[in-house]
Amino acid sequence: MPKIKFVNEKKEIEVEPGTNLRKAALNQGIDLYPGVHKYVNCMGFGQCASCRVQITKGADNVNHQGLLEKLRLILGPITFFARLGHEKDLRLACQTRVNGDIEVETKPQPNWHGDRFWG
Repeated sequence: MPKIKFVNEKKEIEVEPGTNLRKAALNQGIDLYPGVHKYVNCMGFGQCASCRVQITKGADNVNHQGLLEKLRLILGPITFFARLGHEKDLRLACQTRVNGDIEVETKPQPNWHGDRFWG
């Protein structure tokens, strides 16, 4: 059974293969949404991008990003900067299926300038 380790919350859970990351986190009381998004979000349809997470280990153990997820992360003004330098490991929890062991950082900070902005 795949294990999901939530780094910020210091919590580890076991899930069935193919489990939706957002549903697994919410079922365990893990808070994915910052600020007002706790109350106002798209309910898992991949439209608001407020459930974005960073897969710090095991990015190969989740499904591949679909076209709509990529577009949502690229076209959003805040998610565009959050994605810089994390193109492969920044995901929307509502669009991520867990197939193996992963480590997840919830509510990652945007990378406003990129990794090599200053030199």
